[in-house]
Amino acid sequence: MLRMGLTGGIGAGKSTVAKELVELGAVLVDADVIAREIVAPGSEGLAELVDAFGDGILLPDGSLNRPTLAEKAFANDDARAVLNAITHPRVGRRTAELVEAAADDAILVQDIPLLVEGSMAPAFHLVAVVHAGEQERLRRLVDLRGMPESDAKARIRAQATEEQRREVADVWLDNTGEPAAVVEVVRRLWEERLVPFEQNLRTRTVVHAEPVLVAAQSQWDQQAQRLVARLALACGGHAVRIDHVGSTAVPGLDAVDMLDLQVTVADLAAADALAEPLAAAGFPRIEQIDHDTPKPSYGAGGETDPAVWSMRLHGSADPGRPARVALRVDGWPGQQFSLVLRDWLRDDAEALQEYAEVKRAAVRSAADETDPLRAASSYRDVKEPWFDRAYHRAWDWAGSTGWSI
Repeated sequence: MLRMGLTGGIGAGKSTVAKELVELGAVLVDADVIAREIVAPGSEGLAELVDAFGDGILLPDGSLNRPTLAEKAFANDDARAVLNAITHPRVGRRTAELVEAAADDAILVQDIPLLVEGSMAPAFHLVAVVHAGEQERLRRLVDLRGMPESDAKARIRAQATEEQRREVADVWLDNTGEPAAVVEVVRRLWEERLVPFEQNLRTRTVVHAEPVLVAAQSQWDQQAQRLVARLALACGGHAVRIDHVGSTAVPGLDAVDMLDLQVTVADLAAADALAEPLAAAGFPRIEQIDHDTPKPSYGAGGETDPAVWSMRLHGSADPGRPARVALRVDGWPGQQFSLVLRDWLRDDAEALQEYAEVKRAAVRSAADETDPLRAASSYRDVKEPWFDRAYHRAWDWAGSTGWSI
């Protein structure tokens, strides 16, 4: 199933977004609802809270007085740690039960207020952050929920910053204005990204990016780092290292809007063992590609054994973030060349400009192809002769600068 994490600061309006997603067909697992369930009257969770914070956190009917608990638990870091130690394991177990019960073709949305604080983002195919300015959040908490302003400010300060949330956000939903505005954005997100992403995930379909150059984007590296974190979780101990490579890793270089990532593995057996975990994480294998073109090619004087240019290629199933993930063996020439080429282009302005011209010619060559795979092949074919020459030039640069992997 497709799993999307939904988060945002208190008062940002996650409930508005979650409600619309449910109406569109999502299965919602709400951490706040579960948090209430595990401290219901008569529960072990409530008994532990009373032991930790005293009978004063109870209402006359024996239920939890949540504002009183919040006042005590958010007074300092130690008190909040006690609260989390009691509630988080129980929330985790109940969440796992609900996730397991969802259908295989579900779009599962997990509403988790502390997703960022708990470093949970890599566990999801996507993370959506609902945002509202701090003053607007304060207004909602004080005017609409009746929360004392001091308590509202303490709750906001105890949560992640806007910068921390932006680091993990694949989708940023601004809910500062009227609810109708964010609802319309959520509907487009559902139709244009979530529904096709779920289908691609289930059918193991890779998305393609047209071979059209776009201006260098400052957010490419941050987007790549989010995918690196997901890949690291999926690969576990099989990954020696994971790097952002290719054109989108070179600042200032116009590129096709396709992130290139490299997972370094110990051998091809390790790469093959990752086929299923990567597909489940949203990166199905591209079966028809299992090697890089040796560089330099035989026609350009190369004598490299083609076998050591073998690799495994995966691609993103997310229509909102095309990517390619190459699994290459540690120390093999393809693995090393991806890294030295990136760093050489970052350092050598003349080589960077030269490569940019080659890319523009490649785009012109691919423009008439209607099939995505043929267009991509045409784009690569135009660039290959330049790579033949660049191979030794990049390694000469590495030798002269003392570069090493």
